[in-house]
Amino acid sequence: MENFEPIDNLPTVGTGDKAQGSRGAEGQRSNSFSQSPSPNPQSLIPREEAAASRRLLLIHLIPVLGFFPSLWTLYRRQGSREQLVVSRLSITLGLTWLLGYLLLAAGAETSNFFTLRLLILNSFFTSSYFLVSVWLMFRLIKGKSNRLPGFSNFAEQVLNKYLH
Repeated sequence: MENFEPIDNLPTVGTGDKAQGSRGAEGQRSNSFSQSPSPNPQSLIPREEAAASRRLLLIHLIPVLGFFPSLWTLYRRQGSREQLVVSRLSITLGLTWLLGYLLLAAGAETSNFFTLRLLILNSFFTSSYFLVSVWLMFRLIKGKSNRLPGFSNFAEQVLNKYLH
């Protein structure tokens, strides 16, 4: 693991040498850790674009604030497929949270007996919205799927129906 050179570029060593015997199975490895001496500038462009796209997707997933860039992306109907999917999910999460928040706050305001319970439920609902958004951001950073089972399908069906 310490040697990042390709195996083909290693100097040849006699058969009686200790280095040859200690390398053993490492001689069978592919060159996945090898680095070329001069990186191709053309190969860096997609990485930079992917990083910029990932940062933009992270902005869309910010709780409450990410709603507005997501709405703008869907309004313009521009962006990659992944940006549109994340925008739909962000808008659906934001509107669901806002609707739940308003209903629970209104219920707490009008109820005499359930006031404290509804306010506690409201705080759990808000906390879960923020935690789901942060969890999706971490999944995006790790390169995993940014879909929520059931919820992403709902977001695509409802927002596609009203935005097209």
